[in-house]
Amino acid sequence: MASESQITDSAIDELVRRMDEAADAWIRGDIHHYLALFDHSDDYTLMAPYGGETTHGYVYSEAGATATSRFFASGEAVLDLEQSYFSGDLAVLVAVERQHGEVGGFPDQDWSLRVTLVFRRVGDRWQIVHRHADPLVRQIPFDHCARLARGLED
Repeated sequence: MASESQITDSAIDELVRRMDEAADAWIRGDIHHYLALFDHSDDYTLMAPYGGETTHGYVYSEAGATATSRFFASGEAVLDLEQSYFSGDLAVLVAVERQHGEVGGFPDQDWSLRVTLVFRRVGDRWQIVHRHADPLVRQIPFDHCARLARGLED
């Protein structure tokens, strides 16, 4: 018999549907809709697609939400699930966010990301615990990878 905390196939399907909706909201700059779909845990970590140190924690501010909303515009996204894993109240999604939009002042272009997402179920809500994203959806030459590892220094 499954425990009460067992994650069902229908719960995973709903999680994937919500994440698909969240990715689309984010690339359109609809940050408030994104935040309505998921909570961020107190121990949330982010490994952003543009690199840098891992961010720990998530603190909402209206100024931050407004700035993020202005950074992203006129996009569309679809979550292409590669694999899901779950145990107890944890779920992991490995996916590609196939998306395009106007980001950071650049004209509309492809911004697809490979993502690994970790969620924790708390009551009837999902919290995002970890997000790791990178833009390497298409393979790049190894020497480009080496340059990225060096910080693009020649």
